[in-house]
Amino acid sequence: MLDLKLDTRKAVKIYDPALCCPTGLCGVNIDPELMRIAVVIESLKKKGIIIERFNLRDHPQIYVDNKKINEYLMKESAEVLPITTLDGEVVLTKQYPTNAQIAEWLNVKEEDLTIKK
Repeated sequence: MLDLKLDTRKAVKIYDPALCCPTGLCGVNIDPELMRIAVVIESLKKKGIIIERFNLRDHPQIYVDNKKINEYLMKESAEVLPITTLDGEVVLTKQYPTNAQIAEWLNVKEEDLTIKK
C-alpha cells in the first residue's frame, strides 16, 4: 500500500510594486530586501517549493483581476505594495515577509531559506 503524503503547505504570493525587472535586482543600487527575497524564493524553488511573485510592471492584469489586491490598490495606491497573501488572504502590506514568517507559513526551517555554499 502506498503512503501518499499530501503537500499541505500554504500558498504564498508576493505582489511587488513596479520593478525594473522581474526580481528588481538590476541597476547599480540593489535593494538588500529585494536580494534577500530573491534568495529565499530561489532556495525554496530548489527544494520544489514555489512562492509566486508578481511584478506590477510585468503583470498588471493579475493586480486588476485579484479582487483583494485591487481593493488595496484602490484604497491605498501603489504605496501599499508589496503585498503578501497566504492562501488568498492578505497577511502583509508595505513590506516583504521575514525569513521567519516564510519558514513558519511553509513549514520549513529558516536556515533552508538561504543558499548553501
